[in-house]
Amino acid sequence: MAETLTPSSERGIGTVAIRWHGSSLELLDQRLLPGEEHWITLEGAAGVAQSIRDMVVRGAPAIGISAAYGVALAARHAGGGDWKVEIRQSIRELAASRPTAINLFWALHRMERAFHECHSLDEAVKRLAKEAVAIHEEDLAANFAMADHALEFIAPDKPISVLTHCNTGALATGGYGTALGVIRRLNEKNLLKEVFADETRPWLQGSRLTAWELSRDGIPVTLNADSAAAAIMARGEVRWVIVGADRITANGDVANKIGTYSLAVLARHHKVGFMVVAPSSTVDMSLASGADIPIEEREGLEVREIRGIPLAPEGVKVFNPVFDVTPASLIDAIVTEKGVVHNPNITGMRALFG
Repeated sequence: MAETLTPSSERGIGTVAIRWHGSSLELLDQRLLPGEEHWITLEGAAGVAQSIRDMVVRGAPAIGISAAYGVALAARHAGGGDWKVEIRQSIRELAASRPTAINLFWALHRMERAFHECHSLDEAVKRLAKEAVAIHEEDLAANFAMADHALEFIAPDKPISVLTHCNTGALATGGYGTALGVIRRLNEKNLLKEVFADETRPWLQGSRLTAWELSRDGIPVTLNADSAAAAIMARGEVRWVIVGADRITANGDVANKIGTYSLAVLARHHKVGFMVVAPSSTVDMSLASGADIPIEEREGLEVREIRGIPLAPEGVKVFNPVFDVTPASLIDAIVTEKGVVHNPNITGMRALFG
């Protein structure tokens, strides 16, 4: 097992957000992009949990990967006698960092299973680091598989334009992308005309991250205000809206970045395809529908200000949900590394995910 893991760069994708060095974890501080590329070095689980809460790292797959490395760090820095108690406490702290992204809990559950198989602290240090690296590498492999499945499903015969929301690229995953992975593959096959990237208020992941990532990698991108999406679709240029997900329920409902639901409504009205791309770790078959998904709400200051600059009256009441739920009835395809669920419903979801 390599001590340093930056798998995306090994495959020619320049953007990397997570680096594992065995004794420490480096996270690219996504709050500062595109103005500054600053890496934060973390040596313990508490720092990883805080970085997830503060959105230093974001994107459901990247959150899960980072949390896995957090557990590995907890083992590395655990004391002798109470090492099992310390690691369990770190897992609980990491689990409390964000409520909606199921990848976080999936990764921690997998790390916990590995932890229960360990009979000594030395074994735990090695076993948990190996498991975290495996989660990271498997996510990257899933990204490539999803891109292949999606292209086979779309089957464009000429270059197409697409619209995307938030950031679902190398920054949000193990190094290639979910929705942006599909867009990358379209570009690699000379089948991409243009990407319209919603700015994605209030954190501006589209303008700060997606536009930066695509521009850096030479992929044609046009940034647009969220409210311009309907006008763009009305011009008839966009063939697909392609987005990621933070949780997918048993009936095919999808929780994703706030604003995704409205895009699905617009896409249906304008006869534009709507595709959700996410690893199978995002699927939560224990929840019957989107009504069961806990939706995180963050403080109103994120809407009232941008980097300390006031945009609204001080103290005005703010509604700031991080996610919304898109009903399965508005989704044309859910793509995972296991395959595609077309026109998702509970039957199709059970056929693929059990």
